[in-house]
Amino acid sequence: MVDSIQGHVASLLTRARDGDTEAIGWLVFALSLLFWLVTRLVQSLSAVLVQLKTRDGTGLKLPPMYQEGLPLVGNLFAFARNPLRLAERAYAQLGDVFTIAIGPKRFTFLVGPSAHEVFFRATDDELDQAPVYAFSVPVFGRGVVYDAPLTVRLEQFRFVSTALRAARLREYVPLMVAEAETYFQRHWQGRSGNADLLKSLSELIILTASRCLMGREVREQLFEEVSTLYHQLDQGMQPLSVFAPNFPCRAHWQRNRANHEMRQLFARIIANRRKRYQEIAEQAQRMLQDPQQALEAAKEVDVLQVFMDSTYRDGTSLTDEQITGLLIAVLFAGQHTSTITGTWTGLLMLRNPELVARVRSEQKQILYDESGRFRIDYDALLRLENLHRCIKEALRMFPPLIFLMRQVVQPRSYRGYVIPKDDIVAISPPISMRLAEVFAEPDRYDPDRYAAPREEDKRAPFSHIGFGGGRHACMGEQFAYLQIKTIWSVLLRDFDLEPLGPLPPPDYNAMVVGPKPPCLVQWRRRT
Repeated sequence: MVDSIQGHVASLLTRARDGDTEAIGWLVFALSLLFWLVTRLVQSLSAVLVQLKTRDGTGLKLPPMYQEGLPLVGNLFAFARNPLRLAERAYAQLGDVFTIAIGPKRFTFLVGPSAHEVFFRATDDELDQAPVYAFSVPVFGRGVVYDAPLTVRLEQFRFVSTALRAARLREYVPLMVAEAETYFQRHWQGRSGNADLLKSLSELIILTASRCLMGREVREQLFEEVSTLYHQLDQGMQPLSVFAPNFPCRAHWQRNRANHEMRQLFARIIANRRKRYQEIAEQAQRMLQDPQQALEAAKEVDVLQVFMDSTYRDGTSLTDEQITGLLIAVLFAGQHTSTITGTWTGLLMLRNPELVARVRSEQKQILYDESGRFRIDYDALLRLENLHRCIKEALRMFPPLIFLMRQVVQPRSYRGYVIPKDDIVAISPPISMRLAEVFAEPDRYDPDRYAAPREEDKRAPFSHIGFGGGRHACMGEQFAYLQIKTIWSVLLRDFDLEPLGPLPPPDYNAMVVGPKPPCLVQWRRRT
């Protein structure tokens, strides 16, 4: 191992001497990190002394500390290898509240429904999202979400909520159905074959999202360009980005360039829409028609249009840059998570033929009319309870986000412990949603646990936290369920499917955790 490290260092030094800017950047980062660790040593030792003092009953009573290996670096290396496993070991040893020091930062974990209340019932003045998600600012852009003041951020969340209300979702469902049917007709051709489910759903969901979120112009004319830019933005959010979002490296340079080009692209789309709407209003006025009525009839059905029509409480409209940033944020919030949850749903459900039969029986009752015509709409999708539970259970077992975090602004208390100011407080959906005291046989895929009379998720608040909870619960939850239900309704109508090989393990090296590819299924077209 030492030889390997020496080899990497020698290679890095050689590349730096040859003028490789990325290698130079990594050397600067390594030296800065070393200096940072040394300068923080005194602070870390002071924190340990404070912790020992509080155990004697004086001062604040802090949560118990968890330590692996050598002080200062042991937890850091364990976190880098697998942060979820580190948190699991700490929970097994210390229980539902504990602190892990990662370098100079204290991460205090809360595990289980009771502990979650401290997290989810806090106000933004008590626990703040912005500091821990600041690494997303170069991707989303300035002035939006975590780069906006709290009052502005909350108004922007209101715009997103408006775009995802039931009245809007009704309009999105036909677009989702059309995209799903077209995709499988084009890409799963012939009578039978094999497919990578994760790859297929990733491609389909970006198509659906581009149409429902970004608009007809992007889907019909600019999809390839936007997909390329989105990929570059996505690749610009690496584990390194969390700690050094502006570190000079190729991925970050491409991310910054993609953000600039995305803003220019949407500025053109927005300008063209406004010009077209103005022409429609003027034409209606010339024909003695109501220009406002003509304008409303001509407006596009997508999230972009909602943002264009939105205004802050002071009456000002969103800037083009803010509209683009919010669109990118909404796309990021849903693309990976919906793809991953949709894939796990299939991988787990298809291994349970009895579940597939029940879901198909439900489809026949709800999605087919008396004449035998298949029709998916918003109301029908809401009634697909068996499929809903299959998705919910997949999300419980394999949530894409392993940690949800906030920074403590005002100290919080739990079980006599005080979580001090500036701690990062975290909850872990994959740990908490596999607690045997909350979910019976938690390692078994059992969608019926949500049906009456069991309803295991309703025994205590914040038991199922796949979409978060509290004031910042995921606003896209219903959109995600509709999207995944639509895809699996089309798939089960048109294909018989069987999983190939064992169930893939989760890929904990990814920023958003999904199954390790490939996720192969064998399909046969139904007659």
